[in-house]
Amino acid sequence: MKGILLLTAFVHIYFQTSDAYLIVRGPQKPIVAGDMVTLECFDSNSTANMSQVHFERSSKFSEGWYRLESDRYYRGHYFCSWRYFEINLEDDHLFLTTYGIQSYMEGLYRCVSDEDLPGADNASAPLAITVHYMYDLSFTRGGLGGYYNRFLDALQDLRVPLGSDVEVNCSASASETPEYFWQKEGSDWILPSKTLTLRKVTPADEGTYTCTAKHPSVASLSKSRSFTLTILPEDACWYESTDGRIALAAGAAGMVLLVLVVSMTAFLCRKAKHRQTKGPIDDRSQTKPIYKGSAESLASTTGDNQPLV
Repeated sequence: MKGILLLTAFVHIYFQTSDAYLIVRGPQKPIVAGDMVTLECFDSNSTANMSQVHFERSSKFSEGWYRLESDRYYRGHYFCSWRYFEINLEDDHLFLTTYGIQSYMEGLYRCVSDEDLPGADNASAPLAITVHYMYDLSFTRGGLGGYYNRFLDALQDLRVPLGSDVEVNCSASASETPEYFWQKEGSDWILPSKTLTLRKVTPADEGTYTCTAKHPSVASLSKSRSFTLTILPEDACWYESTDGRIALAAGAAGMVLLVLVVSMTAFLCRKAKHRQTKGPIDDRSQTKPIYKGSAESLASTTGDNQPLV
Protein backbone atom coordinates (compact mmCIF):
# COMPACT_ATOMS: atom_id res chain seq x y z
CA MET A 1 0.00 0.00 0.00
CA LYS A 2 2.82 2.36 0.89
CA GLY A 3 4.47 1.60 -2.44
CA ILE A 4 1.29 2.48 -4.31
CA LEU A 5 1.08 5.84 -2.48
CA LEU A 6 4.72 6.63 -3.28
CA LEU A 7 4.17 5.75 -6.93
CA THR A 8 1.05 7.95 -7.08
CA ALA A 9 2.92 10.88 -5.50
CA PHE A 10 5.81 10.45 -7.94
CA VAL A 11 3.46 10.44 -10.94
CA HIS A 12 1.66 13.54 -9.62
CA ILE A 13 4.92 15.44 -9.11
CA TYR A 14 6.22 14.35 -12.50
CA PHE A 15 3.18 15.61 -14.40
CA GLN A 16 3.12 18.80 -12.39
CA THR A 17 6.75 19.63 -13.21
CA SER A 18 6.57 18.37 -16.78
CA ASP A 19 3.90 20.98 -17.49
CA ALA A 20 6.20 23.82 -16.41
CA TYR A 21 7.15 25.89 -19.47
CA LEU A 22 7.66 29.48 -20.56
CA ILE A 23 5.02 31.30 -22.54
CA VAL A 24 5.41 34.55 -24.47
CA ARG A 25 2.36 36.58 -25.44
CA GLY A 26 1.91 39.66 -27.59
CA PRO A 27 -0.86 42.01 -28.75
CA GLN A 28 -4.06 40.44 -30.03
CA LYS A 29 -4.63 43.13 -32.67
CA PRO A 30 -2.55 43.85 -35.79
CA ILE A 31 0.64 45.81 -35.12
CA VAL A 32 1.15 49.02 -37.09
CA ALA A 33 4.48 50.79 -37.52
CA GLY A 34 4.86 53.41 -34.80
CA ASP A 35 2.81 51.53 -32.20
CA MET A 36 3.97 50.76 -28.68
CA VAL A 37 4.15 46.97 -28.40
CA THR A 38 4.56 44.96 -25.19
CA LEU A 39 5.51 41.28 -25.05
CA GLU A 40 4.90 39.30 -21.87
CA CYS A 41 6.82 36.23 -20.75
CA PHE A 42 5.76 34.05 -17.81
CA ASP A 43 5.98 30.51 -16.49
CA SER A 44 2.66 28.66 -16.43
CA ASN A 45 3.47 26.91 -13.13
CA SER A 46 5.60 29.67 -11.58
CA THR A 47 8.51 27.29 -11.09
CA ALA A 48 11.08 29.23 -13.11
CA ASN A 49 13.26 31.97 -11.68
CA MET A 50 12.13 34.82 -13.93
CA SER A 51 15.16 36.92 -12.99
CA GLN A 52 17.17 34.36 -14.97
CA VAL A 53 14.96 34.68 -18.06
CA HIS A 54 15.71 36.88 -21.06
CA PHE A 55 14.20 37.69 -24.45
CA GLU A 56 15.71 36.62 -27.75
CA ARG A 57 14.93 37.69 -31.29
CA SER A 58 15.43 36.24 -34.75
CA SER A 59 14.68 38.00 -38.02
CA LYS A 60 15.35 37.69 -41.74
CA PHE A 61 18.28 40.08 -41.29
CA SER A 62 20.02 37.87 -38.69
CA GLU A 63 21.23 34.31 -38.49
CA GLY A 64 19.88 32.38 -35.52
CA TRP A 65 18.77 33.89 -32.24
CA TYR A 66 20.41 36.75 -30.40
CA ARG A 67 19.80 38.00 -26.91
CA LEU A 68 18.15 41.34 -26.18
CA GLU A 69 20.45 42.66 -23.49
CA SER A 70 19.79 45.41 -20.99
CA ASP A 71 22.82 47.65 -20.83
CA ARG A 72 21.82 50.56 -18.62
CA TYR A 73 19.64 51.22 -15.62
CA TYR A 74 17.63 54.41 -15.36
CA ARG A 75 14.86 55.33 -12.91
CA GLY A 76 13.93 51.77 -12.08
CA HIS A 77 13.91 50.43 -15.64
CA TYR A 78 16.40 48.45 -17.68
CA PHE A 79 16.92 49.69 -21.21
CA CYS A 80 18.13 47.57 -24.09
CA SER A 81 20.93 48.41 -26.45
CA TRP A 82 18.35 50.15 -28.66
CA ARG A 83 16.48 53.07 -27.17
CA TYR A 84 13.26 51.60 -28.57
CA PHE A 85 13.17 48.73 -26.06
CA GLU A 86 12.52 48.54 -22.35
CA ILE A 87 12.63 45.41 -20.17
CA ASN A 88 10.77 45.18 -16.85
CA LEU A 89 10.31 42.35 -14.37
CA GLU A 90 7.06 42.66 -12.43
CA ASP A 91 5.41 39.94 -10.31
CA ASP A 92 7.36 37.13 -11.96
CA HIS A 93 6.35 38.38 -15.39
CA LEU A 94 9.00 39.67 -17.79
CA PHE A 95 7.87 42.46 -20.11
CA LEU A 96 9.56 43.67 -23.28
CA THR A 97 8.15 47.03 -24.44
CA THR A 98 8.95 48.49 -27.83
CA TYR A 99 8.36 52.20 -28.40
CA GLY A 100 7.60 53.20 -31.98
CA ILE A 101 8.08 49.77 -33.50
CA GLN A 102 9.29 49.73 -37.12
CA SER A 103 9.10 47.18 -39.89
CA TYR A 104 12.72 46.06 -39.48
CA MET A 105 11.90 44.98 -35.89
CA GLU A 106 9.48 42.27 -36.98
CA GLY A 107 10.47 38.64 -36.70
CA LEU A 108 10.36 35.85 -34.13
CA TYR A 109 10.58 36.55 -30.40
CA ARG A 110 10.95 34.11 -27.54
CA CYS A 111 12.00 34.05 -23.89
CA VAL A 112 14.73 31.73 -22.64
CA SER A 113 15.74 30.70 -19.15
CA ASP A 114 19.43 30.60 -18.25
CA GLU A 115 18.60 27.71 -15.92
CA ASP A 116 17.34 24.25 -16.80
CA LEU A 117 13.63 23.93 -16.05
CA PRO A 118 12.61 20.57 -14.58
CA GLY A 119 10.77 18.50 -17.15
CA ALA A 120 10.40 21.36 -19.62
CA ASP A 121 12.21 23.18 -22.36
CA ASN A 122 14.08 26.27 -21.20
CA ALA A 123 12.79 28.28 -24.18
CA SER A 124 9.27 29.33 -25.03
CA ALA A 125 7.63 28.69 -28.36
CA PRO A 126 8.56 31.53 -30.76
CA LEU A 127 6.04 34.32 -31.27
CA ALA A 128 5.88 35.82 -34.76
CA ILE A 129 5.61 39.61 -34.79
CA THR A 130 4.47 41.21 -38.05
CA VAL A 131 4.59 44.99 -38.43
CA HIS A 132 2.16 46.47 -40.93
CA TYR A 133 3.02 49.75 -42.64
CA MET A 134 2.20 51.94 -45.60
CA TYR A 135 4.26 54.84 -46.90
CA ASP A 136 3.06 57.93 -48.77
CA LEU A 137 1.73 57.65 -52.29
CA SER A 138 3.77 58.57 -55.34
CA PHE A 139 2.67 59.46 -58.87
CA THR A 140 4.39 58.47 -62.11
CA ARG A 141 3.44 59.07 -65.73
CA GLY A 142 3.13 56.13 -68.06
CA GLY A 143 5.63 56.16 -70.91
CA LEU A 144 8.02 58.62 -69.23
CA GLY A 145 11.48 57.83 -67.95
CA GLY A 146 12.50 57.93 -64.33
CA TYR A 147 14.30 61.28 -64.81
CA TYR A 148 11.08 63.10 -65.74
CA ASN A 149 9.01 61.24 -63.15
CA ARG A 150 11.23 62.55 -60.36
CA PHE A 151 10.08 66.06 -61.27
CA LEU A 152 6.48 64.98 -61.84
CA ASP A 153 6.14 63.37 -58.41
CA ALA A 154 6.43 66.78 -56.72
CA LEU A 155 3.82 68.47 -58.93
CA GLN A 156 0.19 69.02 -57.97
CA ASP A 157 -1.02 70.27 -61.37
CA LEU A 158 -0.82 68.24 -64.57
CA ARG A 159 -1.19 70.40 -67.69
CA VAL A 160 -1.57 68.58 -71.01
CA PRO A 161 -2.59 69.68 -74.55
CA LEU A 162 -6.06 69.03 -75.86
CA GLY A 163 -6.46 65.54 -77.33
CA SER A 164 -3.54 64.03 -75.41
CA ASP A 165 -3.54 60.66 -73.69
CA VAL A 166 -3.03 60.78 -69.91
CA GLU A 167 -1.78 57.84 -67.87
CA VAL A 168 -0.93 58.32 -64.20
CA ASN A 169 0.24 55.47 -61.97
CA CYS A 170 -0.35 55.57 -58.23
CA SER A 171 1.78 53.43 -55.93
CA ALA A 172 2.75 53.05 -52.29
CA SER A 173 5.22 50.82 -50.49
CA ALA A 174 3.41 48.70 -47.89
CA SER A 175 3.71 45.48 -45.92
CA GLU A 176 1.01 44.01 -48.18
CA THR A 177 -0.08 45.02 -51.66
CA PRO A 178 -2.61 47.84 -51.19
CA GLU A 179 -5.99 48.12 -52.83
CA TYR A 180 -6.15 51.18 -55.11
CA PHE A 181 -8.99 53.20 -56.56
CA TRP A 182 -9.40 56.58 -58.27
CA GLN A 183 -12.12 59.17 -57.82
CA LYS A 184 -12.87 62.46 -59.56
CA GLU A 185 -14.07 65.38 -57.49
CA GLY A 186 -17.72 66.15 -58.16
CA SER A 187 -18.30 62.82 -59.89
CA ASP A 188 -19.68 59.54 -58.59
CA TRP A 189 -17.49 57.24 -60.68
CA ILE A 190 -14.84 55.08 -59.02
CA LEU A 191 -12.02 53.36 -60.88
CA PRO A 192 -10.71 50.29 -58.95
CA SER A 193 -7.18 50.42 -60.32
CA LYS A 194 -3.78 51.90 -59.53
CA THR A 195 -3.55 53.37 -63.05
CA LEU A 196 -5.70 56.24 -64.27
CA THR A 197 -5.98 56.25 -68.07
CA LEU A 198 -7.71 58.98 -70.09
CA ARG A 199 -7.71 58.84 -73.89
CA LYS A 200 -7.85 61.98 -76.06
CA VAL A 201 -8.74 64.30 -73.21
CA THR A 202 -11.26 67.11 -73.62
CA PRO A 203 -12.16 70.08 -71.38
CA ALA A 204 -14.76 67.82 -69.73
CA ASP A 205 -11.90 65.74 -68.28
CA GLU A 206 -10.54 68.67 -66.30
CA GLY A 207 -10.77 68.44 -62.53
CA THR A 208 -9.19 67.04 -59.40
CA TYR A 209 -8.41 63.33 -59.33
CA THR A 210 -7.71 61.50 -56.07
CA CYS A 211 -5.97 58.16 -55.66
CA THR A 212 -6.63 56.21 -52.45
CA ALA A 213 -4.67 53.18 -51.27
CA LYS A 214 -6.02 50.94 -48.51
CA HIS A 215 -4.17 48.22 -46.63
CA PRO A 216 -5.93 44.85 -47.09
CA SER A 217 -5.38 43.72 -43.47
CA VAL A 218 -5.41 46.95 -41.44
CA ALA A 219 -8.33 49.28 -42.07
CA SER A 220 -6.62 52.19 -40.31
CA LEU A 221 -3.81 52.19 -42.88
CA SER A 222 -5.00 54.34 -45.76
CA LYS A 223 -3.30 56.98 -47.90
CA SER A 224 -4.72 59.48 -50.39
CA ARG A 225 -3.21 61.92 -52.84
CA SER A 226 -4.68 64.25 -55.46
CA PHE A 227 -3.65 66.16 -58.56
CA THR A 228 -5.44 68.65 -60.79
CA LEU A 229 -5.74 67.99 -64.51
CA THR A 230 -5.76 71.09 -66.75
CA ILE A 231 -6.47 70.83 -70.48
CA LEU A 232 -4.60 73.42 -72.59
CA PRO A 233 -6.12 74.82 -75.80
CA GLU A 234 -4.73 73.80 -79.16
CA ASP A 235 -2.92 77.13 -79.66
CA ALA A 236 -1.11 76.94 -76.30
CA CYS A 237 2.68 77.19 -76.36
CA TRP A 238 4.61 73.99 -75.77
CA TYR A 239 6.26 75.30 -72.60
CA GLU A 240 2.86 75.81 -70.92
CA SER A 241 2.39 72.06 -70.54
CA THR A 242 3.83 70.06 -67.66
CA ASP A 243 6.17 68.18 -69.99
CA GLY A 244 7.39 71.49 -71.45
CA ARG A 245 8.05 72.95 -68.01
CA ILE A 246 9.96 69.86 -66.97
CA ALA A 247 12.03 70.07 -70.17
CA LEU A 248 12.76 73.76 -69.48
CA ALA A 249 13.77 73.03 -65.89
CA ALA A 250 16.02 70.18 -66.99
CA GLY A 251 17.53 72.33 -69.77
CA ALA A 252 18.17 75.23 -67.38
CA ALA A 253 19.85 72.92 -64.91
CA GLY A 254 21.99 71.49 -67.71
CA MET A 255 22.98 74.98 -68.92
CA VAL A 256 24.01 76.04 -65.40
CA LEU A 257 26.11 72.91 -65.06
CA LEU A 258 27.69 73.49 -68.49
CA VAL A 259 28.57 77.11 -67.61
CA LEU A 260 30.18 75.98 -64.37
CA VAL A 261 32.24 73.32 -66.16
CA VAL A 262 33.39 75.75 -68.89
CA SER A 263 34.25 78.46 -66.34
CA MET A 264 36.23 76.07 -64.20
CA THR A 265 38.07 74.68 -67.24
CA ALA A 266 39.01 78.20 -68.46
CA PHE A 267 40.22 79.17 -65.00
CA LEU A 268 42.44 76.09 -64.71
CA CYS A 269 43.85 76.64 -68.22
CA ARG A 270 44.76 80.28 -67.47
CA LYS A 271 46.39 79.27 -64.22
CA ALA A 272 48.47 76.57 -65.93
CA LYS A 273 49.53 78.99 -68.71
CA HIS A 274 50.61 81.60 -66.16
CA ARG A 275 52.86 79.07 -64.47
CA GLN A 276 54.52 78.16 -67.78
CA THR A 277 55.29 81.82 -68.78
CA LYS A 278 56.86 82.63 -65.42
CA GLY A 279 59.40 79.82 -65.72
CA PRO A 280 61.85 78.47 -63.14
CA ILE A 281 64.60 80.48 -61.47
CA ASP A 282 67.99 80.25 -63.31
CA ASP A 283 71.15 81.20 -61.33
CA ARG A 284 73.04 81.98 -64.53
CA SER A 285 70.61 84.78 -65.43
CA GLN A 286 71.22 86.61 -62.17
CA THR A 287 73.70 89.46 -61.79
CA LYS A 288 77.18 88.08 -61.06
CA PRO A 289 78.88 89.28 -57.87
CA ILE A 290 81.62 91.93 -58.07
CA TYR A 291 84.80 91.25 -56.13
CA LYS A 292 87.43 93.64 -54.86
CA GLY A 293 90.03 94.46 -57.46
CA SER A 294 88.01 93.25 -60.43
CA ALA A 295 87.11 95.50 -63.36
CA GLU A 296 84.02 93.57 -64.38
CA SER A 297 81.67 90.97 -63.15
CA LEU A 298 83.14 87.54 -62.85
CA ALA A 299 81.49 84.21 -63.29
CA SER A 300 79.82 83.07 -60.12
CA THR A 301 81.91 79.92 -60.22
CA THR A 302 85.17 81.94 -59.94
CA GLY A 303 86.66 81.61 -56.50
CA ASP A 304 87.81 84.68 -54.53
CA ASN A 305 88.78 84.89 -50.88
CA GLN A 306 88.18 88.67 -50.69
CA PRO A 307 84.56 89.43 -51.56
CA LEU A 308 83.35 93.01 -51.59
CA VAL A 309 81.35 93.39 -48.40
